Amino acid sequence: MSEIKYEIVKHIAVLSEGSKGWKKELNLISWNDKEPKYDIREWAPEHAKMGKEVTLSKDEMMNLKDILKGIEI
Repeated sequence: MSEIKYEIVKHIAVLSEGSKGWKKELNLISWNDKEPKYDIREWAPEHAKMGKEVTLSKDEMMNLKDILKGIEI
């Protein structure tokens, strides 16, 4: 199995931080030199390890943004 290559093109926000230092972040990430996508996942300190994610295209992110505007929290 080949190694997965990634580049955090833009760090956008930390959504939360767990007791062991892992942070749930929103970033724009290029996976295997492809077009960057918005990515929500947990990261260990120093981005040494990562958890499972939700990856969104720009159009999906725009749809989510519109949806969240209409939700009362």
